[in-house]
Amino acid sequence: MSDLIENQITGINEPEFSVSEISNAIKRLIEDEFSYVRIRGEIGRVSFPRSGHVYLDLKDEKSVISGVIWKGVADRLVTRPEEGMEVIARGRVTTFGGQSKYQIIIDELRPAGVGALMAMLEKRKKQFQADGVFNREHKKSLPYLPEIIGVVTSPSGAVIKDILHRLADRFPRKVVLWPVAVQGEKCAKEVARAIDGFNSLTKQNPLIAPDLIIVARGGGSIEDLWGFNEELVVKSAFKSAIPLISAIGHETDTTLLDYVADVRAPTPSAAAEMAVPVRHELLALLDTNGARLSRGLSQILSNRSQRLLDFTRSLPRVFGLLEGPTQRLDSISVRLPNSLISGVRLKKSKLVEISTGIKPASLFMRLENSQSKFKLQASQLINLFGYFIDLRKQTLNSFFSRIEGLSLKRDIKREHKNLKDLSVRLKKSYEINIKNFEIRLQSIDRLRETLGYRQTLDRGYAVIRSGDSVITDKAKALHLSDLSIEFRDGDLPVKKVKD
Repeated sequence: MSDLIENQITGINEPEFSVSEISNAIKRLIEDEFSYVRIRGEIGRVSFPRSGHVYLDLKDEKSVISGVIWKGVADRLVTRPEEGMEVIARGRVTTFGGQSKYQIIIDELRPAGVGALMAMLEKRKKQFQADGVFNREHKKSLPYLPEIIGVVTSPSGAVIKDILHRLADRFPRKVVLWPVAVQGEKCAKEVARAIDGFNSLTKQNPLIAPDLIIVARGGGSIEDLWGFNEELVVKSAFKSAIPLISAIGHETDTTLLDYVADVRAPTPSAAAEMAVPVRHELLALLDTNGARLSRGLSQILSNRSQRLLDFTRSLPRVFGLLEGPTQRLDSISVRLPNSLISGVRLKKSKLVEISTGIKPASLFMRLENSQSKFKLQASQLINLFGYFIDLRKQTLNSFFSRIEGLSLKRDIKREHKNLKDLSVRLKKSYEINIKNFEIRLQSIDRLRETLGYRQTLDRGYAVIRSGDSVITDKAKALHLSDLSIEFRDGDLPVKKVKD
């Protein structure tokens, strides 16, 4: 190592190095000795800074070595590093002089066999179960007949051909293919992006937005199917608002996507069968139901026709139903005018009795006018009632020829109601007119009492009479011998004493 020393001090055996010199010498020595190695170990601490690089520790029962995965390599990793995962890392060992430590620059990182993958799969499964991602209440029902089906799979494989062929046989539907890698380092990201993309179409472009998503892939090893076990795929499927069918591998293959999907299909062809019904079966069912509906309607119409005929036979004769109401109508039409005339006469006699004591000429005139109006209104009321009776008779007679079948009972009920309403209205009109005349007579009588002289006597005045004549002048009273003074409570005779 003498070539590393530029200036040696004479007399001293130990060479002198700077810190950088010794650090670089150790770095070259380790890199030359371990230029490319494969290390098997368990991942300890893992960190993912914003730079995109990955820093981790590889450990076994006794030792720990730091590892670095640069961003370009981290983006290509098939399996995302997780703490506790047993892996095989391939890379070169070097030193980091800034901290006096050695580390491995990892170029490739894979799980250490199927056992490691299964252990990691079980760990993820338990974590998602604990978070409730697989719970049944989150499952969505599949649409019975989707208009558009979105398929997430490889465009070049046999899976898409099987799905299209199966859909064409059962019920042709529109299919939108989102091409993805179904294995390798790009698989998980592209599948998650496809699921999110289909969901975004619901708002951005509803015309091509699918009603159902099928994520499909053929069979393969656990390493080939590992992309469908990644966390970002599970989260995208869980957040999907569109119902999702998982059809990954064969029936014995199981991924985490199968647990989070709304429905799990054993094969891609089975997913197509779950997505749509059989068109021919639906047409046959439609024909069967149509025939049953026709037979049912025919049977119902036949039964109703028979019932209608039975009801018609049990109905009474038309004229028999009208005989009673017609007789009652005739009886009312005969009695009502006489009743009105009697009522008018009674009120007239009462009016005459009341008006007998009224002496002012104006009161007699108003009373006579009221009587004339009352007679005129009574006559008009009788004529109007007779007109309505005749009109109703004509209406009933015209209905006789038009009444048929089931309408008979309805028409009779309606005419009976109209007749009853007319009687009620006529009675109300009569009562209102009589009440108005009574009120007017009472008003005239009060006016008579107000204008009469007896009200004046109650206030302390008196009336002087000579026989039947009222004396209003003093000069005239001086020449009369017999006078009488009428007070409120009676007459007082006055005898004039001669001078």
